[in-house]
Amino acid sequence: MNWVELRALNQLYENGKVKMTETLAQSGEVGYLVNSLGVLERDRKEIRATSDFNALYQRDYLNHYLKYSEFLMQLEILTPHTRLEETDINILMDIHQKMVKGDLDELRKQIIASDESVKGVSLMFFKNEKYLKHKGSLIDALKKILKVEHFSYEKDQQYIYKLECYAPKAIVLCENLDFLTKPDRPRNHHIELWYAGGKNVPKLDFSSTRGLPIYYSCDWDYDGLYIIYPLVKEKIPGIGLLYPNGAHKSVVKTEHKSKWKGSRLVDNSMFTEKEHRLIKELIEEDCWIIEESNDIIEMMKENLMNLL
Repeated sequence: MNWVELRALNQLYENGKVKMTETLAQSGEVGYLVNSLGVLERDRKEIRATSDFNALYQRDYLNHYLKYSEFLMQLEILTPHTRLEETDINILMDIHQKMVKGDLDELRKQIIASDESVKGVSLMFFKNEKYLKHKGSLIDALKKILKVEHFSYEKDQQYIYKLECYAPKAIVLCENLDFLTKPDRPRNHHIELWYAGGKNVPKLDFSSTRGLPIYYSCDWDYDGLYIIYPLVKEKIPGIGLLYPNGAHKSVVKTEHKSKWKGSRLVDNSMFTEKEHRLIKELIEEDCWIIEESNDIIEMMKENLMNLL
């Protein structure tokens, strides 16, 4: 659902009716409440609440609406034209919480110093680098939360984001940004984290590991293992692959876009026998392992012990 639908349901709760709009006419949520649950009625001019609607709204929708409304008013971006998706609001709330805790302080400084692009920011926090395209209200909300005046529109992301620490013992290059927003544990274990932006690896040509061992943390799916990892390996031949400890997730149930291309994928000299077995298992189960579901310290434990 987007904010227009959420607001309309609240108006139905408060007033019993709302004017029909094109958005509401096409809304899957409204259609479900009309056709499947029968708690709403509609014609071409308006939508009306039945006597059963308020109880259902209080149970399933009201707390969400109040939470989102308070957050959007706090950001001062709540207008009659706000059309943010519910999933985007939740992402914004998560980013805001991390800003309040100080987890994004260094990342914010690097975004400003590198004059980061909209595409780069999109890749950090959303589905892909094109997600923020033509989404001005979402971009404005991000600027307010991150306290950044502007994002560049022209350049490709060329900046490696780093979570540095005292006396680093090793570097972990992360496919996704999540681990860099949780700084305490990596720093306490003297692990420096890098984020290059998924497939955006050409910038690694200009990076230096300073003699430190470097490892790769990624989604264990087709893209992470068979597209991005080989590209990284070309740039940093000595990089090692971290073995995951996260739960297996169904590719279908999570609506994941990176799908396995066939069981022959395991025939690759880049992987150890142990890694081969896990990849084959994931393919047979049609599952993947999400990078941020892993415990990065546990993944690095054996490597850190070898460095002592």
